[in-house]
Amino acid sequence: MLQTRDFESMAPAELAAARAAIARMRVTLREAPTRRFRRDARGPRADLRASLRAALHGDSAIIPLKRRAAIRRAPPLVALADISGSMSGYTRMLLVFLHALANDRDRMHVLTFGTRLTNITRQLRHADVDAALAHVGQAVQDWSGGTRIGACLAEFNRRWSRRLLAQGAVVLLISDGLDRDAGAGLAREMERLHKSCRRLIWLNPLLRYAEFEAKPAGVRAMLPHVDDFLPVHNLNSLAQLAAVLAGPRRVR
Repeated sequence: MLQTRDFESMAPAELAAARAAIARMRVTLREAPTRRFRRDARGPRADLRASLRAALHGDSAIIPLKRRAAIRRAPPLVALADISGSMSGYTRMLLVFLHALANDRDRMHVLTFGTRLTNITRQLRHADVDAALAHVGQAVQDWSGGTRIGACLAEFNRRWSRRLLAQGAVVLLISDGLDRDAGAGLAREMERLHKSCRRLIWLNPLLRYAEFEAKPAGVRAMLPHVDDFLPVHNLNSLAQLAAVLAGPRRVR
């Protein structure tokens, strides 16, 4: 029952149990090839430098062919979390989940947005989740206010995109898509964000409703530019996200 219970309707004891379950979660990202290479006798590429180096130290007239393969590594993970009033029933539990991710990975960045953009990566690095959330509360100035998704994404694309997404990061966009600016400029910024990252996953708690329809202007502007559109409202949805991150990228 706890796995399917909506975070917004949980009692205090259930929230404590859910937090403990989240702390035990382990999320593994599917590894991707990097631009660095290592020696591999069965690698798909010839290593010309290593081959010539081996030929200089040998007496044979035949150059021994050395091979190499790309080093595979899990990509960085960047989370953009909506903390506006419409997300208030889920904000704390989702920050607990992001805290667990940030303390389990070395390349993880978390930013919150409502009416402004705030980088809380350093605050979430604190080992104790309650202390980490207390530091986050001091750093963030726009709790439970309005939502300016387009403006905040524009700031991220301008100030943070190049340094955080340069190595093919996977982006988690956590928002219900309800934009105070009625989607003004949102499609353009979503398209730019999508082109800058390896994979863009939109997590929306409104998907808990079977009759959900993409009627709000913000949702219609965002939806064409995401790779995965998933719910995020209970423990089952977080387990589903973990499975998606560990699996292959879906071809759109």
